[in-house]
Amino acid sequence: MTTSPHTVSDLMTHTAVAVGSRATYKDIVKLMNQWKVSALPVLAGEGRVIGVVSEADLLLKEGNRPTGGSAPSDRPFADSAKADAVYAEELMSTPAVTVHADATVAEAARIMARRHVKRLPVVDSGGLLQGVISRGDLLKVFLRSDDDIAAEARGVLSELPAAADVDVRVSDGVVTLGGALADRALVPLLARAVRAVEGVVDIRLDFGNR
Repeated sequence: MTTSPHTVSDLMTHTAVAVGSRATYKDIVKLMNQWKVSALPVLAGEGRVIGVVSEADLLLKEGNRPTGGSAPSDRPFADSAKADAVYAEELMSTPAVTVHADATVAEAARIMARRHVKRLPVVDSGGLLQGVISRGDLLKVFLRSDDDIAAEARGVLSELPAAADVDVRVSDGVVTLGGALADRALVPLLARAVRAVEGVVDIRLDFGNR
């Protein structure tokens, strides 16, 4: 049976593009354009992540450009400092929002959603850069074939004796559970167990009205 990639290490990009604290504004823009990324980790020492420079950080320079002969007067101090910044250490957002390689894919997705970031540096216990994981990387779990999802879902249900006769069908990532089920009170439990299989888009129930 093919199993889900359950951790960040299964999906992350191991060769991560990063910059040093004294990387210049233009060098950062060039790297982002070259590697088609929206943010870069900023490193110090032996590779410890001390911050992240994102497109949003860089765009403050353009967004705060004087227009009509006068400079914006109501921008926050932090934004003003970044708008005038030249080096990564001045531009970066710190502390960096990171994730560990052994974190689950769901945990990484929750961090991205909660912190409104598109990419996360992956670090070890000492804060050293191990790789990067992006929203696109997390979405790769939905590229799993229907056969793989069905096989894992059946494996999950096989560990629940009451679900021995439950039928599993998968189409475009949507799992339909049907067949015989002696105790309908178990339906939420079965649905929750199968929903934990990565690549599942939705759960449908077809146990009839018995």
